[in-house]
Amino acid sequence: MSERRFYLDRGIGEMRAVVTLDGRPERLLIARDGDDLATAVGARGVARVRKVDRALGTAFLELAGGVAAVLPVKPDMERIVEGQALEVEIKSEARKGKSAVVRLIGPSDGAPRLLEPAPDLEAELRGLARDAVIIEDARAREAADEAQAEALETIHPLPGGGSLAIEETRALVAVDVDVGERAGSDSKRVTRQANLTALGAAARLLRLKGLGGLVVFDLAGRGHDGNALLSAARAAFGPDNPGVAISPVSRFGTMEVTVPRRRRSVLEVLREEPALTQALALIRALEREGRAQPGARLLAECAPVVAEAARAYESQLADRLGRRFEIVAKDGWPMGRLEVSAR
Repeated sequence: MSERRFYLDRGIGEMRAVVTLDGRPERLLIARDGDDLATAVGARGVARVRKVDRALGTAFLELAGGVAAVLPVKPDMERIVEGQALEVEIKSEARKGKSAVVRLIGPSDGAPRLLEPAPDLEAELRGLARDAVIIEDARAREAADEAQAEALETIHPLPGGGSLAIEETRALVAVDVDVGERAGSDSKRVTRQANLTALGAAARLLRLKGLGGLVVFDLAGRGHDGNALLSAARAAFGPDNPGVAISPVSRFGTMEVTVPRRRRSVLEVLREEPALTQALALIRALEREGRAQPGARLLAECAPVVAEAARAYESQLADRLGRRFEIVAKDGWPMGRLEVSAR
């Protein structure tokens, strides 16, 4: 039976929540200081209808602060007209130039405004954990670091050998299954097992990365056992329901899965502001070294753009460690180079 555990890392500048499945990270949720809960999943507000495109079955809305959103218009809805005020809830967050998607609660009145912000990260994690214990000690920091590192990888080893590569494009997410040097004398059986293993691993990794929409699997080999693969895919993507759709294996050896998108992907959060992501990693490294070396003076060296971003958190770090650290900008260093030492 699968076992899930829940972790909450209360870091400086951000909070990270992790769900593990049988000891491997399955979900990573990140909330950073200054995130707008008015545009996150679950936020409720009043929107103004700017335009209705009946051919597309879409209403284009304006939320509080001029934020754009779209509402899928269903045949059973009451007629929606331009200028109308509607109460809506964020169903899927905006991402990479695409507007947020909302669901209709009902008619309203007045100007666009926020009625209720989205649940914060702790509340969201507790909703996933239900009655389970949420771990918040040093193990949470370790779990979050491990989850973040794995989420940023493109190629992932498969249990038993082989690998899969997960790459996001504007239109879809491509998953390539590679048997590699997976052991076994019967090549057909080896390939079949690699594909079955890859479906389970990819489902976990897609949840970890926060990727969804159309996912296309380029399966290894040919002459696939379609029924076995469909059954494996249904089980693997069960936690993503409702809204998952799975196609049979095509004659080209591909399988298509659609997975509902709700939050911005973890990859988008981590890569949108790379200097901030590295700065927060530097602050964590300083905190870790400071706890390991009580009383020692600490030196953190990094690229100038990272140092600038990190200095916004110096006062919070000083509250935890005291004023015994220095952040030094090193000209010419790449953004990913971070060095922390005790003196």
